[in-house]
Amino acid sequence: VSSGMRDAGYVYVNIDDTWEGVRDAHGNLPANHKFPDMKALADYVHSKGLKLGIYSSPGARTCAGYPGSYGHEEQDAKAFAAWGIDYLKYDWCSARNTYKDEKLQPVYQKMGDALQATGRPIVFSLCEYGMGGVEKWGPEVGGNLWRTTGDIRDDWSSMIENVEKQVPTAPYAGPGRWNDPDMLEVGNGHMTDDEYRTHMSLWALVASPLLAGNDIRTMSPVTKSILLNKELIEVDQDSLGKQASPAKNGDLETWVKPLADGSVAVGVINLGSASARATVNASDLRLAGPVKKARDLWAHKDVNFKGGAYSDTIPSHGVLLLHVSDR
Repeated sequence: VSSGMRDAGYVYVNIDDTWEGVRDAHGNLPANHKFPDMKALADYVHSKGLKLGIYSSPGARTCAGYPGSYGHEEQDAKAFAAWGIDYLKYDWCSARNTYKDEKLQPVYQKMGDALQATGRPIVFSLCEYGMGGVEKWGPEVGGNLWRTTGDIRDDWSSMIENVEKQVPTAPYAGPGRWNDPDMLEVGNGHMTDDEYRTHMSLWALVASPLLAGNDIRTMSPVTKSILLNKELIEVDQDSLGKQASPAKNGDLETWVKPLADGSVAVGVINLGSASARATVNASDLRLAGPVKKARDLWAHKDVNFKGGAYSDTIPSHGVLLLHVSDR
């Protein structure tokens, strides 16, 4: 809350793996010593205007070897609801030792039904690394977001690889059903500031859930300026829920995202090792009329299209991100 993250829209505080204790004789799974009172924790988080997320696996064990929900789906869902949990990340992991990969949908359906039966609204995050065409059946099992990639790393090649995998999944994204290229690495220290701005821009352009993966207690001013860019967050959270599609021209890649009010967000990424001059042509933006307003969402200033085009220089691995409107 004090960092400004909540007011920018980051409202879920998600506990990942290793919270789990040992099941009792009745199969109930308590939290371990790190979380001595999960209900009290949820109440505290809620008192701050935030929501609480938790983690499990459809397998017998989680990624870190803690108890998963295999055979205890309804029991665990009821426990999560009783604690006041608002979000569940459900990670395939050791489930591959119990189920074949083609059983993904019925396995996730089991937990989806269990969550639904609790009567509590719980966001269901499917973490199956993009296997099995999840974008096609995710909503059917009660999923709200689903991983479309393997785990992201804090480096340029991993980030670009993950976002490129969103291209074929674009038709399946929309309100309440989101493709998830994994969490943000902004501020973790292995990319440049320009690369982090590109990372954040691309995640917004593909309507990705924005899950901060850095230590928000120690954010630099630059990291804060990236994660708290409210104009960019508005693009990500646009109610139309459409993903951008890319077009490549040499080292420059242009992504255009239609927005609910008829305007567009356009991002030009410089994939090359040297700075490059980029031009955005209004004719490529599929607007209903001529450009009336254009804004640079990183410079936070209005810019002018002259002769139906706007040009700027983009640093290596940098981005030009514009909001363009014909109104």
